[in-house]
Amino acid sequence: MSTMLARRSLARAAAQPAALGAAPSGARNMATLREIELRLKSVRNIEKITKSMKMIASTKLAKAQRAMEAGKKYGVANKEVFAHVPSDKPTPNKLFVVISSDKGLCGGIHSSVSKATRRALAGAEDSPLAGLNANDSAVSPDSTVMVIGDKSKAQLTRTIAKNFALTFNQIGRDIPTFADAAAVADLITQSGVKYDSVVLIHNQFVSAISYEPAAVEVKGAEALQESSAFNAYENEDDATKDLAEFSLANAIFAALTEGHACEQSARRNAMDNASKNATDMISRLQMQYNRGRQAAITNELVDIITGASAL
Repeated sequence: MSTMLARRSLARAAAQPAALGAAPSGARNMATLREIELRLKSVRNIEKITKSMKMIASTKLAKAQRAMEAGKKYGVANKEVFAHVPSDKPTPNKLFVVISSDKGLCGGIHSSVSKATRRALAGAEDSPLAGLNANDSAVSPDSTVMVIGDKSKAQLTRTIAKNFALTFNQIGRDIPTFADAAAVADLITQSGVKYDSVVLIHNQFVSAISYEPAAVEVKGAEALQESSAFNAYENEDDATKDLAEFSLANAIFAALTEGHACEQSARRNAMDNASKNATDMISRLQMQYNRGRQAAITNELVDIITGASAL
């Protein structure tokens, strides 16, 4: 009798937790399963959001491409005018205008123009300025910079904040218009910054899945007046100044529309990749949840069978 009581006491001691307040053996598995279930729910919600954003970006991309084709006509006409005015005088005093946007969730499209601007100011051989004007001297690292868009502004503030003269936001929140470009060109000309030419650094639309940073140079009024080819025409100073400002607005409008199309394309691709990653994560978490649930059920069955065998 005493032997039987001793065995029962040992069995009870073995069944109790080792320390006061310790969780039972199955509690850890249940908590893990609960965490996985909550994470699955959150990832599924993220997948719904990214798929919706991809559809919206796809719709906006079609509109942005049509606006880009219309905007490119302004840029082509602008280039044809300056093609007949070759640059026979160097324009070392350049004003850099970086074109991005205020919105995120579109991959590294803002980083590309920021890196291109830093390379251009550093005089790198692979910068977008390479081949623009063979007569120009080296670009000064202290050149004045103006930024359109809060994203590139935040990135460039870390390194070249001292070069900033003006920053713009809320430009082209939907599809950029010529009024937006004209307002930017007007503020640039009225800023009091002295420059020989304006270099627009923006994203060039290559295809629906590809883009690359590019640079467009627009001469100022003084550079136009000192050009021998332009002096062949008898123009008044006011007409030359108006032409320079109008050509700057044309170039900015073409760059804004092309950058907007690149942004929508990059956002659609980013949301597509995010949706695929969410789908893969859901499958992995679902498999992990099923394995944990199966292990918990197996442990419970083992306990039941062991208890039944002991009885």
